[in-house]
Amino acid sequence: MKAKNKKKKRITIKSYLFVIPALMLNFVFFILPFFQSLLMSFYDWPVLGEKTFIFLDNYVKLFQDGQFWHSLFFTLKYALFVTPCLFILAFALALLINGAFAGVNLFRSLYFAPVVISMTCCSMVWLWIYNDLYGVLNYILENTGIIDEPILWMNSSETSLPAVIFMVTWKMAGFSMLIILAAFQSVDEEIYEAASVDGANKVTQFFRITLPIIKPHAALALILSVIGSVLAFEQFLIMTKGGPAQDTTTIVHYIYNTSFKYFKMGYGSAMTMVLLIVLGILSYFENRVLKDPTK
Repeated sequence: MKAKNKKKKRITIKSYLFVIPALMLNFVFFILPFFQSLLMSFYDWPVLGEKTFIFLDNYVKLFQDGQFWHSLFFTLKYALFVTPCLFILAFALALLINGAFAGVNLFRSLYFAPVVISMTCCSMVWLWIYNDLYGVLNYILENTGIIDEPILWMNSSETSLPAVIFMVTWKMAGFSMLIILAAFQSVDEEIYEAASVDGANKVTQFFRITLPIIKPHAALALILSVIGSVLAFEQFLIMTKGGPAQDTTTIVHYIYNTSFKYFKMGYGSAMTMVLLIVLGILSYFENRVLKDPTK
């Protein structure tokens, strides 16, 4: 018994040794910055000069800040539109490449390729595509007779928001596709064979077997898409610059401007805390909606 207990203790210590590096990284890059931001949110914290404790004044100011609410609602609107686009395209692509046929690995690589390109590069490339003077998109639309004159895609929130959504969907659909594809391939073929013996056709198998099994993976893809959408920054900074008249300024863009352009670090930290609460609420409700009712 003593030898057995010693062996178990050694295994436990080894397990902790493997976990410690991840815990340290989590502490340094998440927990410590979180508490630092929380502390800063109670101060008037300039880059230079004396820091003044103002307690909840930053939060009171925040709830009276019209631009903050406009940026938050615009970000939620963007997330509401881009998330279904990402998920539907990712689901369709996963269905197309879920199988063994000639060239399937090539198609998987092609669909996933935009994900590995940085958002900054993609934004700059698509900004060139959307350009009203030499952009490829306006050239194609004019030559096919769809439009009579070039569209100023980035000059209005009515056109810039769909343009950014299209670019982000093209870039990020491959990431959700990979998650959903892994879910499809995790379903045991014997389940389908048993269902076929019982007389279930392909449609019935899909809705009664496939969808319930991949539901947790779909929930993960949706949650990651929503979080990524709410944290949108580079695409709007590069493509719209928050304009016109700050109509396309996302909440992260506004926090960035407040903290690093106007150097109001305390106020920016207060907005960050509110954004974390919003993300937590969204994730909670998504988990509740997509939770398996049998568990």
